[in-house]
Amino acid sequence: MTIYHHKYVYFFSVIIPLYVFYILVLKTLIIKWRNKMILKNIKFIATTALYFLLFVLYPTFSSAEEVRKLTLWAREQGAAPAAHTAALLIAQTWEDLGLEVEVKAVPWPQMADQIWYKRGGESSDEDSWDVTMWQMVSRPERSDPDEFTVNLFHTTTAPKGYNFIGYLDPAYDAIADESRRTMDPVKRKVLIDQAQQHLADAAVNAYLVHPLMNYAYDNTQFKDGTAIEQAGMGIKNIWTYLNIEPIGGNKDLIAQSPDEIQAINPFFISGGTDSWITENIWDRMLRIGSDGIPVPWAAESYNWVDETTIDVTLRPGMKWHDGNPVTTEDVIFSFSATQDIEMIPMYARFVKNITSMEDLGGGTVRFHLDSANAAFLTSTLAKLNLVPKHYYGPLLDALKGTGNNAETILEEKRIGSGPFKFVDWRPREQVVLTANTDHFNPPKIERWIVKEIPNVEAALGMFRKGEINFISYYTGDPTVLEDITAKDGDITLRKSVDIGFQYLAFNHRRAPFNDVHLRRALSLSIDRDMMVNAAWNGNAVRAGSHVSPALSYYHKEGIENFETGIDLAKQILEEGGYKIKGGKLHYPDGVSEQYPN
Repeated sequence: MTIYHHKYVYFFSVIIPLYVFYILVLKTLIIKWRNKMILKNIKFIATTALYFLLFVLYPTFSSAEEVRKLTLWAREQGAAPAAHTAALLIAQTWEDLGLEVEVKAVPWPQMADQIWYKRGGESSDEDSWDVTMWQMVSRPERSDPDEFTVNLFHTTTAPKGYNFIGYLDPAYDAIADESRRTMDPVKRKVLIDQAQQHLADAAVNAYLVHPLMNYAYDNTQFKDGTAIEQAGMGIKNIWTYLNIEPIGGNKDLIAQSPDEIQAINPFFISGGTDSWITENIWDRMLRIGSDGIPVPWAAESYNWVDETTIDVTLRPGMKWHDGNPVTTEDVIFSFSATQDIEMIPMYARFVKNITSMEDLGGGTVRFHLDSANAAFLTSTLAKLNLVPKHYYGPLLDALKGTGNNAETILEEKRIGSGPFKFVDWRPREQVVLTANTDHFNPPKIERWIVKEIPNVEAALGMFRKGEINFISYYTGDPTVLEDITAKDGDITLRKSVDIGFQYLAFNHRRAPFNDVHLRRALSLSIDRDMMVNAAWNGNAVRAGSHVSPALSYYHKEGIENFETGIDLAKQILEEGGYKIKGGKLHYPDGVSEQYPN
């Protein structure tokens, strides 16, 4: 929270009353005493008091306050070396603007709890935060820019959804909503461009880079050419998991993740690794194909009746992992249960515009929408996990009235209908899934295993020893992996530009980040080329928006090409009334914070 000591407030509350007192008292004394000496003394005293208030007290009251020490949250060096290095470089840069910055490196669970769950606002308590390194990872449904354009920044998702920074802007909401309603791709492209530019002008976040994803696998254990490249995803995707062919007696795909897995839950994901697992266990009506286009999956087909009505026909013969048949009742339950924002806040926004559903018979469900939605196939039908009503219905009912929601579900079983079945989860160690041989598209591997390995170097060591055979999350120096690949003919390395992005997220709920001048100055002080080369070792491209160059049609051309530098940042701060005094950044005159760091 910020308090403003305006000069006008001071003028009307102090100067005018003093002036009135001066005139009235002086006039009364003149009439009463008629004594020139007394009059002279009173004039002197009153004039001295007035000058004291004007030239001594007023400058004291209106003096600029120093901007407090800021805390920059980041992942630990071993887990995310590039992002951690970026945080240190950014802190050094901001010191040149007169700021004191503490880089606070923490494990992912602590970071997620503080930033995502608690959010933090206008207070000095332990639940608040200033600015954080953050990432949005690649997921198939993010092949359409809708999920970021709408859900990451829309006012309605600030309390509990994706808008964890608390950005509130009705003007932006209007652009985002219209982009969702616009079915014409050319007109929608114009709106997506407007959204990117609007966010850039407001410096809502400081976008840093779109990483180049590095994946590798042991080609003595998997047939070369059977790992499938997906646009903006690389080879870490459902199509690879289904089609990669094990050879040489190997039957398992053993991947790694630096993130601690916090949930295996069809209604909630806490990070990238969680999402890989849920995609394998739970089917969706559609999947995003390797070309980035949604294709029928659990749905045999779909047909747009008009712009707000779509018929979706369920693939016949599907079964849940417990042997029960998948029905249209399950489909309707999967989408209707998710509409409860209190119970399932993460996914509610994706089904908000479904007004009703009806079972037409023959395995067909009709969806009625409140308005046209250009991204409905991608952001809803290819996003929502199908769940069995007979299992998850009672679990959700049991939560009602408890104050908890679906994110707290700790079910003993994870029942889906997907190509892999849940077998085992040992927290901080590994998750094991086994192939669902009864699936309509069964995988060629027997087991899919992901091991939690928080240290990049340790993961690379295990890969070389054969303890894992698929590098699915490499955040270390890419030249190390390239050198190993060049020396060892048994490794296949694949690279691609990420749909996601690495960025600095500002807490808009908390001063000084509610000031666009300060946000712009902080963002534009950061040399993006230095981020690419020094932090990411050339293993990234500059970022200027939430739409990756991997989505070439919707990416606003040239938005990442902007001037940066300390001099530019200082100019922006000066325009906003900030001053650097004695090497310390001070707020504009009359502005102070109500709470300490």
